[in-house]
Amino acid sequence: MEKFISFLVSRATLVSLALLAQIVTLALMVWRFSSYFFIFDIIFMVISVLVVLYILNRKSDPTYKIAWVIPIMLFPVFGGLFYLMFGGAKLSNRTKEELHVITDKLKEGLYQHPVTLNNLRSENTIAFNQAKYIEEYSSCPVYDNSPSKFLPSGEEFFKSLTEELKKAEKFIFLEFFIIQEGVMWNTILDILKEKAKEGLDVRVVYDDFGCVTRLPHKYNKKLESYGIKCAVFNPYIPILNFRLNNRNHRKIVVIDGKVGYTGGVNLADEYINAVEKFGHWRDSMVEIRGDAVWSLTVMFLSMWNHLKKNDEDYSKFRPIDYDQSEECHGYVQPFDDSPLDNEHVSESVYLNLINQAERYIYIETPYLIIDNKMMVALTMAAKRGVDVRILTPHIPDKWYAFAVTQSNYEDLIEAGVSIYQYTPGFNHGKTFVVDDEYAVVGTINLDFRSLYLHFECGVWMYNTDTVHQVKESTMEALKVSRRIEMEDLRNTPRVKKYVRAILKIFAPLM
Repeated sequence: MEKFISFLVSRATLVSLALLAQIVTLALMVWRFSSYFFIFDIIFMVISVLVVLYILNRKSDPTYKIAWVIPIMLFPVFGGLFYLMFGGAKLSNRTKEELHVITDKLKEGLYQHPVTLNNLRSENTIAFNQAKYIEEYSSCPVYDNSPSKFLPSGEEFFKSLTEELKKAEKFIFLEFFIIQEGVMWNTILDILKEKAKEGLDVRVVYDDFGCVTRLPHKYNKKLESYGIKCAVFNPYIPILNFRLNNRNHRKIVVIDGKVGYTGGVNLADEYINAVEKFGHWRDSMVEIRGDAVWSLTVMFLSMWNHLKKNDEDYSKFRPIDYDQSEECHGYVQPFDDSPLDNEHVSESVYLNLINQAERYIYIETPYLIIDNKMMVALTMAAKRGVDVRILTPHIPDKWYAFAVTQSNYEDLIEAGVSIYQYTPGFNHGKTFVVDDEYAVVGTINLDFRSLYLHFECGVWMYNTDTVHQVKESTMEALKVSRRIEMEDLRNTPRVKKYVRAILKIFAPLM
C-alpha cells in the first residue's frame, strides 16, 4: 500500500495526470463547440480532410502516414486538430534557434583532416563514402589514430569506468539518459565527489524524462552541493509542449579528453545485473582513446552550453598530447544525430551498412520497430544471399514494444532473415557488424523514437580490432539464444496476432 501511495503522489504520476487533464480538457472543448455550433463541426471536419490530404502528400514514411490517417478518419472532429497540435506541428522558431546552438557549436568545434579522408579513399571507396556522409551530415570527422575497445557487458564497462575515473586529473564529463541511485551510481558518485573536492571540473547531464521515476526532484541541486556541476535536459513539466517528444538518449563519458565511452549502458543497477528486472541484462559500450575522443568532448560541451546558456572556449578541454603507445589501425568515427533537421543520420548509417553488405549483417537491438525503408533493406539483403541475423530480447522491458517487434518477425523470416531471442533475459545492446569490416556501437535503437525524435550518438568503425570483438560478442550471445521459426509464428494465438497487428499500425506514435 505504501508503494502504491508513493506512486500516486510521485512527480511522474502528478505531471502525467496534469498533461492528461489538459488533453481531455482540449478534447471536451472541441466536442462542446462542435455539439452546440454546427458550423464548428463542419470546420473541424474540413480541417481533418485537409490534414489527411497534407499527410498523404508530405515526404514521410508510409507507416507514419497510416498511423495518423486512421485515427483522424475514425475521429474526424478531433483527429485533424490533434495532428496540427501534436503530430505535424514543428517546434517554434525560437525553440529551434535555442536547440540549434547544439549543432552549430558541434560544427564549430570539429574539423575533418583531409589527409585522413584521402587515406581512407585510397583504401576502400565504399568505406570512404560512408565516412564522408557522416562527416557531411553530422559534422563529425573520421580518425585514423584512435584505439578502440568493445566492452560486451555493463559489468565490464562499470569496471573500466571506475578505474579511469580514479585516474582523472583535469575534468570528467558524464551525459546519460538514465541515472538511478544504487550500487552503480553511488560508487561512481563517490568518485565524482572526491574528484570535485580535488578541484577537477566535474559535470553531469541527465534527461529528466529518463530519470523522472528514478531520481528525486531537483536532484541536480544535490549534485551541485557536492561541487558537481549539473544540467537537466528538457524538464518533465505539467505543460503540453512539442519538446516532450525530443529526449536526450545519448550516453557519453569523457575523462580528461583522453578516454571516452558511449553505447547502451545507463547508470542504473539493472545494467550491471546488480538487480534483476528482466532476467539477465545484456548490454555493451565502446571505449575510445586518442584524437577521436575530441568528438565526444565537443558533443558533450555543445549540449552543456545549450543547457547552461553559456559560450565557453572548447579548446581548453583538448589535450596537448595523447598516449600513442597503444597500437591501433583502422578508422573510428564517433557521430551525433539530432532531431532538429530532416537528415536522419542514424538511420542512414544503418541503411548504408545493410545495402553495402556482401556476406553477413549481425544486429543487436532491444526493439525491432522498423519502417518500410528498413524492412525493405533487410529483406533485400537476405534475398541476395547475405546472412542477416538479428538478436532481440526474450524477456521484454515493455510489452507493447515487444509485441510490435514480434509483429515484424514474419516478413523478415519469410525473406530469409534469422531472428533470435536472447533466452537468458533482456538484450539492450545496439550494435551492427558487417563483413568483418564495419561495426557501429551506440545508443541508437531500431525504433521510430531513436531514429527520428531523440538526440543520439554512436561510433562507426572500419577495419579495427573492435569490429571483430563486436562480432565475437554477438556470436557468443547467439549460442544461448533461441532462433524463431515460422512454426512458432503460426502457433501464436489469434488474439495475440490481432493485438500485434493493431499496435504495429500505431508504432510510429508510441
